[in-house]
Amino acid sequence: MANVAKKVSWSGRDRDDDDERAGETTPLLNGTGPGAASGPRQLTPSSLLRIGQLSNVDLNEDIPELETELPRQHPNEIPHNEKLLSLKYESLDYDNSENQLFLEEERRINHTPVAAGSGIPQIKCYLNGVKIPHVVRLKTLVIKVCGVILSVVGGLAVGKEGPMIHSGAVIAAGISQGRSTSLKRDFKIFEYFRRDTEKRDFVSAGAAAGVSAAFGAPVGGVLFSLEEGASFWNQFLTWRIFFASMISTFTLNSVLSVYHGNAWDLSSPGLINFGRFDNEKMGYTIQEIPIFIFMGVVGGILGALFNALNYWLTMFRIRYIHRPCLQVVEAMLVAAVTATVGFVMIYCSRDCQPIQGSTVAYPLQLFCADGEYNSMATAFFNTPEKSVVSLFHDPPGSYNPMTLGMFTLMYFFLACWTYGLTVSAGVFIPSLLIGAAWGRLFGISLSYLTNASIWADPGKYALMGAAAQLGGIVRMTLSLTVIMMEATGNVTYGFPIMLVLMTAKIVGDYFVEGLYDMHIQLQSVPFLHWEAPVTSHSLTAREVMSTPVTCLRRIERVGTVVDILSDTSSNHNGFPVVESNPDATQVAGLRGLILRSQLIVLLKHKVFVERANLSLVQRRLKLKDFRDAYPRFPPIQSIHVSQDERECMIDLSEFMNPSPYTVPQEASLPRVFKLFRALGLRHLVVVDNRNEVVGMVTRKDLARYRLGKEGLEELSLAQT
Repeated sequence: MANVAKKVSWSGRDRDDDDERAGETTPLLNGTGPGAASGPRQLTPSSLLRIGQLSNVDLNEDIPELETELPRQHPNEIPHNEKLLSLKYESLDYDNSENQLFLEEERRINHTPVAAGSGIPQIKCYLNGVKIPHVVRLKTLVIKVCGVILSVVGGLAVGKEGPMIHSGAVIAAGISQGRSTSLKRDFKIFEYFRRDTEKRDFVSAGAAAGVSAAFGAPVGGVLFSLEEGASFWNQFLTWRIFFASMISTFTLNSVLSVYHGNAWDLSSPGLINFGRFDNEKMGYTIQEIPIFIFMGVVGGILGALFNALNYWLTMFRIRYIHRPCLQVVEAMLVAAVTATVGFVMIYCSRDCQPIQGSTVAYPLQLFCADGEYNSMATAFFNTPEKSVVSLFHDPPGSYNPMTLGMFTLMYFFLACWTYGLTVSAGVFIPSLLIGAAWGRLFGISLSYLTNASIWADPGKYALMGAAAQLGGIVRMTLSLTVIMMEATGNVTYGFPIMLVLMTAKIVGDYFVEGLYDMHIQLQSVPFLHWEAPVTSHSLTAREVMSTPVTCLRRIERVGTVVDILSDTSSNHNGFPVVESNPDATQVAGLRGLILRSQLIVLLKHKVFVERANLSLVQRRLKLKDFRDAYPRFPPIQSIHVSQDERECMIDLSEFMNPSPYTVPQEASLPRVFKLFRALGLRHLVVVDNRNEVVGMVTRKDLARYRLGKEGLEELSLAQT
């Protein structure tokens, strides 16, 4: 706990400012005031179970009365580990810097439409505006592909859809750059797309193409990118991503047709296909709707339990299993335990079914008589995709209820233990398999209760259980509904699947966050959700902004720029540019914003003049010079600036963004959230009524506020 001792203020201001505003108080996130009891906070199961609700308030509280009783003040200082939301992750520059170079190029370009444009949590963070190190590198793709092959072959309770989504995003990011920095090859194409804004759109299309290839669901891929990925969307992006998804499906279809020996048979739309349901034999009636909703409730509860257990396990891994050798040992242990549990379950179940009349493609005889196969072996030793198809379509009587119950229980804990290992793994298929098992068990029980009514088909309830379980874990609704419809080739069940997913999400959200959001928070990523926390309406930009702000003059000394960029204590990435007023009494109003990466390129190309020759025109740069350095800009330590050059002057007018987004210091915090989320901002300058810079709001400031005191304490405990 020694590294948690450092204190920071939510507002980032000195305590002297707080003293000047004595008497003005703001209630803390948890409703406590400055006189609340302090002391070490114990980590309780209830606090962990309610992860994701750390910034919420009790809806039963009388909010107006609370504001009356507690006058506004600046929030108390909170314990903050400097590694949390600070040094590990940076933001991406989705807001184009509309400097003179950018505007001149835009005027020259003939704007003909061009096709611009998991680790699912990592891709979500990248599309949200967070720069995750190495997330879209070529070596990441190679390791991801090799890892998912080995993990699936090793029999772990994993799926391959998450790595496929990540792989699609990596391929799209590489194509958009027209070069490979890993291979040090530049093909001199797509240079216009070498910026964060364009790369983001390509990554969105790549993620959608990955979903499309995995499930044969191009429309589901587009909706997945919209619902779970992209923080920015427009009409052009919609059809471009849909086109990429369709091309992905067609390409995979063509390759599979050759693999199956019929190059003209394009009937294999995806790697994962759940088979078609017969509407005549497996229809549903209106009286089954409440039953489906109840299954959604069960799926939400089981999903919340899965996420809570995985949260505890991930906290343990962060604290104790952080060395690579221990991570390898844990993966080997999980593989060994999975195989052992599978054989023990097969030996104990003895659920033998006749092979004659069975639809099982590869029946296993283990511990059964001749002419029979073991149902437990079919569930455990088939690929998870085949097991899901078997649970969906095998006729009634193919599985013993005891077999399904034992399989559900064991596979639930194995999948929970497996997710989070340092291997390439997805959670879609394991979740579907768990849900299909208990859903089929639910259908069998319902058939017993209704004297084998024709509508109580176990395969139909296996489908609903699979949707409920997956929805309760990942909390997806729109995209998952369409993916399930496309993967089963059946529109009939669209409405009940939607009801099940919505119910599972509502019930699961009551207890904990979704699995992806939970892991994003545990990784201390400054992720911004769609809406501002409900406690933010009483706060303004003044309460969350960082001060003091490091500003640069429009015409600045080179030595000053080098010293600011070399300051490791701050490591800022954006600097407001103010007017160069020799008279200190005049207001140094905001003139623009310039990025660290731009300053580094300027220093690298020696774009400055001597102090005595300010009338001379400094060296002219083009946007190509900045794009050639993207995305791996050299560190400031690698740029040599002589003592004489330090005395030169650099004019930032041509390179700064002359119209950065600004807000007054009285702007409400929800408005600041909306600007960041809708526009993909990295920096938001806070000014006073004289246009003087008084603060800067960054993504980390907002994420730190959203976590609040309790969230930062729990993350600190996990990392100490």
